[in-house]
Amino acid sequence: MDPTTLHWASRRYLTRRYEELQGEYGRLPNSGRQADGYHYTTDAKEIFPRYNVVDAILVEVERLDPDRLPSGDVVASMMLTAAESVNSPFTEPPYDEVQALAMADERRLFAAKVQHWTAQTDFRTDPVPYRRVLTPEESSAWRTSLQRRWGVQNGCWHPLLSSSVPHDVLVLTGESMWEGDGVDQVRRVLRELGRRRVVELREYGADYLLDVETVVPRYTGPEGLWIDEHHDWIAYASHEGTVAFGGALSAGLVATWPEAESWRWPGWQELGHG
Repeated sequence: MDPTTLHWASRRYLTRRYEELQGEYGRLPNSGRQADGYHYTTDAKEIFPRYNVVDAILVEVERLDPDRLPSGDVVASMMLTAAESVNSPFTEPPYDEVQALAMADERRLFAAKVQHWTAQTDFRTDPVPYRRVLTPEESSAWRTSLQRRWGVQNGCWHPLLSSSVPHDVLVLTGESMWEGDGVDQVRRVLRELGRRRVVELREYGADYLLDVETVVPRYTGPEGLWIDEHHDWIAYASHEGTVAFGGALSAGLVATWPEAESWRWPGWQELGHG
């Protein structure tokens, strides 16, 4: 089998399966908790271990560089190994029998999918955008770059820093990237700058190299930082309900997105900044 096709199919299946399972969990009454508000219901324990193991497998699958895949047989073997044994902090013991059976079944489902795809001589699937988990060495190098170029400190940037502020910082409310066309505007400016791929660094979890069309500068639990190889712009989504932009991205948004003005974070002026 063509390794790229298998990699695309695996990523698409795991992404959709994760979203499907999270949706199921979100529909459970009382957020999946028993009447005491603490212990999980049986229904919850049959769902959340599944999306945790799917997420762990997806991270492992996305450690492969789509631009430099090994042969189809090797990719298939790696997918099956991931299905069988990969873990994350959320899939480690302790867990009860219900949770263990749910995770084992979810692993089996993905392995069966891989075996089904590889058994077909003419299997095809649509492409998915580039997305690769950075190595620890890459993540460390990017964080060092952000510290040196933009003054990022312990994963934080403006407005959470008290250090001197560059003149071209644009601080918007976090809602600007959830409502309206904020994310589309960010992607548009980056495309106009000629950027194809973007680095996403998170407070915890995996860091990624992404296709520009999938960049989403939002706070989702872990804080996020975004940059690319040119080091001439930065984005930072914080737990304080802000998303900040600097450099070429800030300038592009101010110049070409009139609605940005209405999304400005009021606290920025209260701190004495324009």
